Amino acid sequence: MYDFSFEITYNAGADEYVDVFMQRESLRSEAIYSCHDPSELWTLESVTGDPGDLAVIDQLLLDESVERESISDRECNLSRTASLLTEEQRRRVAYTYVSDRDHCETVPFITAKYVDGGVLFQQSRTGDTVRWRVLVQDDSKIGFLYDTLSAKLGEGLSFSFKHLTEIDRWDSGLLSPVDIRAEQREVLKLAVERGYFETPRKVTLDELADELALPRSTVSYRLRRATAELAKRFADQQL
Repeated sequence: MYDFSFEITYNAGADEYVDVFMQRESLRSEAIYSCHDPSELWTLESVTGDPGDLAVIDQLLLDESVERESISDRECNLSRTASLLTEEQRRRVAYTYVSDRDHCETVPFITAKYVDGGVLFQQSRTGDTVRWRVLVQDDSKIGFLYDTLSAKLGEGLSFSFKHLTEIDRWDSGLLSPVDIRAEQREVLKLAVERGYFETPRKVTLDELADELALPRSTVSYRLRRATAELAKRFADQQL
């Protein structure tokens, strides 16, 4: 297998969806794409961030008229269905299905023109940058794909090649076993964001409990369980 990685950087105003990530610094997104053929695409996207910032992204996640995939200036002509699978205080998971594509220049659809067989895509968003990892069985047409992606970019977008590497494993948060319960994950994420694990600590358990509106004992228990599960997962991966 080969991992083809690159980044697309956006100027302000070039993309409505990316603009929100540029304006709301807490927002992070990871998505898995699968393109079954040049006319059909599904996406599983996890967005994390502060509750106020997530409230802004909610409407865009479910608005089926918002174009979140295209990299060119041409308007897409397709059908899109979106649904919210997970809604937590600091995390959303949305499913999007695209079909009946007549025209839309996206990384998955462009790749489907050049790469035969199975292809899997991982995408992450932070600020003005969208990072892509394309997993393919054969790298013989990556050069054509690179040239086409660069040529299709719309105004305000720039392309940066990272690497083409042969691999035998591919880690992704969305594909990893979900060992941490949602309520534990929420406490752990807040603890990291507020500096609980830094030395010296920037926040106490009492302060975390106040922010989450939970008893201190509950926050302590959930934090212990979350860190224990992460430690077990780390140990398993090293064996």
